[in-house]
Amino acid sequence: MNARRYWLDKLVFYVFFVLIGCMSANAQLPSTTSTQQLGADIKTSKAVMDDFMDKRFGMFIHWGPVTLRGTEIGWSRGNEVKTEDYDNLYKEFNPILFDADAWVKTAKDAGMKYITITAKHHDGFCLWPTAFSDYNIMNSPFKKDIVGELAKACKKYDIKFCIYFTVLDWHDKNYPLHDRAKKIDPNANMDKFRQTMKNELKELVVNYDPYMLWFDGMWEDAWTNEMGVDIYQYLKSIKKDLIINNRLGKEISGIGDNTVDHSKMVGDFDTPEQRIGNIEMNFPWESCITICNQWAWKSNDKMKTLKECIQTLAKTAGGNGNLLFNVGPMADGRIEARQIERLKEMGVWLGKYGTSIYGTKGGPYKPNSTYATTRKGNVIYLHIFERNADKLILPVLADAKIKSAKFMNGDVVSFAQNKDFGVLINLPKVLPDAINSVIVLELDKNAEKLPIINN
Repeated sequence: MNARRYWLDKLVFYVFFVLIGCMSANAQLPSTTSTQQLGADIKTSKAVMDDFMDKRFGMFIHWGPVTLRGTEIGWSRGNEVKTEDYDNLYKEFNPILFDADAWVKTAKDAGMKYITITAKHHDGFCLWPTAFSDYNIMNSPFKKDIVGELAKACKKYDIKFCIYFTVLDWHDKNYPLHDRAKKIDPNANMDKFRQTMKNELKELVVNYDPYMLWFDGMWEDAWTNEMGVDIYQYLKSIKKDLIINNRLGKEISGIGDNTVDHSKMVGDFDTPEQRIGNIEMNFPWESCITICNQWAWKSNDKMKTLKECIQTLAKTAGGNGNLLFNVGPMADGRIEARQIERLKEMGVWLGKYGTSIYGTKGGPYKPNSTYATTRKGNVIYLHIFERNADKLILPVLADAKIKSAKFMNGDVVSFAQNKDFGVLINLPKVLPDAINSVIVLELDKNAEKLPIINN
């Protein structure tokens, strides 16, 4: 983009969005607004959420100038990387090998159905040419709209495009905290910060039409639950069925395995982090998990085995959740070849067994280290991870009988069923898939209506 044209466009955008922002400021929710007031007229429709949950598998991408140091995005600012150094890395950031088509094609080949890019992480750097901050990709040597190019590539490959956006911003002088030291800046202005946030979000929604927004960074005291409700309502006024995760508010399961109150969540789905969520049939959830250890790229970072990847996906689907699987591209713009290869291997497995993942419900059995189950119509898909004996015994199926059993794309499996001992599956000496063999159990009734069985 021509530099003169860029700054002219920036000025036009700024004037337009400030005017819109001033108009919208009068429509903010009062501070007493509760999450429960977000009724059916505001919340994302069930049909849209069902479509999202049917997808089961997406790609998370954490990327920015910090890849020049190989440390964690956001969190290494002021720690492994001095703040001044971190905040100036964008001046060196020139990922000349970035290819949006290649990234999206990698996701497509992996069997992924959507992509979520960190358009703005806690360090405040924006991967799109925003009119509301100079700390953006157009002021790097690269000068290309990363968010825009990915949105375009996603349309080409029929992948849903989603955007990650942080609530906190340690770089913005109007945000009260500029690092993790919890020292409040007396010159900060949270009202101005929230208006900038609305302006940037409006840019993203209007210009790129994301399928979903994935928020993060709501844990600091400067951000309140009421602010989250306000932003949720504001976004819904722009795009009614925009899917929004629950990290605008304070009620999330997150990293811990804590009990949460779904009625208090500000958003449409829960987001357990770096762990597989607990089985939950009544509220949507998505686990975000890294393919390596670090979210952003790190040299020689330990990568998960194919067994870990496939079984993580199956256990997540078995608990009725989606898996948002993270990759961290390198500083030159490429996803590592080893990560691409691992994702392609997952795609090969899904090419054979995807019917047992996409569009299914979790259960009726809770996932464990030996097996997980998914279900669709009158079928239960039994995912077997380990062969510990000649026979696999499952708990009793309530008021349902198995009519037939066979390996997906393979041989018939003999079984026995009894209301006392449950279901006995006879296993061959060698399972057809060493990582996850899928047995199709056809029932005499709708498997989706069965209650969750404690196993």
